[in-house]
Amino acid sequence: MRREHFYFLRMVPVLLALSASSLLAQLPDGPGRAEVEKSCKGCHELARSVSPRQDRNAWQLTMNKMVAAGMQTGDAEQALIMDYLTKNFPADDVQRVNINKASAIELESGLSLRRSQAAALVAFRAKHGNFKSIGDLKKIPELAAAKLEDKKDRIVF
Repeated sequence: MRREHFYFLRMVPVLLALSASSLLAQLPDGPGRAEVEKSCKGCHELARSVSPRQDRNAWQLTMNKMVAAGMQTGDAEQALIMDYLTKNFPADDVQRVNINKASAIELESGLSLRRSQAAALVAFRAKHGNFKSIGDLKKIPELAAAKLEDKKDRIVF
């Protein structure tokens, strides 16, 4: 079984625990909302799906990854999803992430870290205390220094 399948299976209990009304309340009305709900909530919490604020190119890369991981959508649905995401969750709305207070999911979505990287950062912070600079973050072996440098404008200490 592929790694993506294990990820999907791990998410099932989380998804079942969330109520449908709280998921739907997170998405603004508009064309493409139904397609986002249908395509994304089967494998992710909707909050996780839309939490990265990205430009159209970055949303397209995300869409490509999801299709490669098994998302079942046609071209017309993908176009609606892309328009919806770029309109309602644009890159210029990027929130800064307080690296010393953020949860693993906030780190994962806000800085586009893999789940294992976000968990490693939280564990390192718990063991060694608050971070004071990007240099402190570079001490975490699981994180790529270049990736953090690219996101330094989104990090608050």
